[in-house]
Amino acid sequence: MVGRRRNGPKANNGSRGSGGNGGGGGRGGGEQRQSQPQQQQQQRRRQKPRQTLSHPATFARAKGSETDVPYERVTLEKARGGTPADRPVRVYADGIFDLFHSGHARALMQAKNLFPNTQLIVGVCSDELTHKYKGYTVMAEDERYDALRHCRYVDEVVRDAPWTLSPEFLKMHRIDFVAHDDIPYTSAGSEDVYKDIKESGMFVATKRTDGISTSDLITRIVRDYDVYVRRNLQRGYTARELNVGFINDKKYRLQNQVDKMKETVHTLEEKSKDLVHRVEERSHDIILKWEEKSREFIGNFLELFGPEGAWTMIQERSGRVLQALSPYTSPVGSPSSSPTRGPTRGPTRRSPSPPSDRQRRRFRSPPSTQKPRRPRSPGSKGEEGVK
Repeated sequence: MVGRRRNGPKANNGSRGSGGNGGGGGRGGGEQRQSQPQQQQQQRRRQKPRQTLSHPATFARAKGSETDVPYERVTLEKARGGTPADRPVRVYADGIFDLFHSGHARALMQAKNLFPNTQLIVGVCSDELTHKYKGYTVMAEDERYDALRHCRYVDEVVRDAPWTLSPEFLKMHRIDFVAHDDIPYTSAGSEDVYKDIKESGMFVATKRTDGISTSDLITRIVRDYDVYVRRNLQRGYTARELNVGFINDKKYRLQNQVDKMKETVHTLEEKSKDLVHRVEERSHDIILKWEEKSREFIGNFLELFGPEGAWTMIQERSGRVLQALSPYTSPVGSPSSSPTRGPTRGPTRRSPSPPSDRQRRRFRSPPSTQKPRRPRSPGSKGEEGVK
């Protein structure tokens, strides 16, 4: 059964692949489908859309299907070739379906797609049988029934399905084939609960989905028990609802506070790192702009005040203009004669005018009475001392 735990190696509760592999099921027999009359294919195309796509599946009657048509199984060859619209192939798949997951859905999808015109009936075992032969379940039987009703591949749900299928049960529900993976299922004192079904030719194999099962999901929860307890405490569940003692309750709540503080510190660290990074980028841009401006300033300064700069040329030209416009000539050697010397502060002094003839005669010195000296000859060095 789907969702049942095998004895021995750990088993998954889903299936994988297409149901055509294994015991002869699947969408095989393409040549046979091609040999069907074209009218029958068009009739299948005109089938009404399944209500399970917009409505939940119906529950099977406790006494089985009520019809006056005698029960006659469809052969595998005929089922592969296609049946009339009013006579779908009734495929049965059973299981526990606790914590309904994708592995369950894939197994039912394979069973639904075994034949062109398939009606899928799913049997769900009750809590009593499950607790007796497998173990305690997480979901109650009513929850599991309802989960199967809302699977898009399911057409009908059988409540309180038997653990082992009997011919009476198959006839009561007018079942043509039973879909399950072909690995022997050891349970209830039997080496394989599907042994009789396989021998009668009603078994169609599907494939399992690795990596997902109800037991794996429960293992994850048990392994990370503290994490999920703290999670539910944060969501508002009480310690009593979680069956947690007083000390553990305080411990978990303290751990939650510590985690919040760690998260806050981590957030602040990330923000500070981002701020530092932005400041570094900004400072780098400022330094680059400062260097660019400083180079520009130095270049302009040298261009203006350098040896061949514009300021030197302006000074030279201004000195020449002042010299040309000056009414008096300055004495030779005077500081004001420099064309580059600027104007001095204070009252300006005019250059003295040359003396007149009268002044020259007035200040002329009297004639000297001293005899002029004879010029010395080069060889008369010490004559005066001798005389």
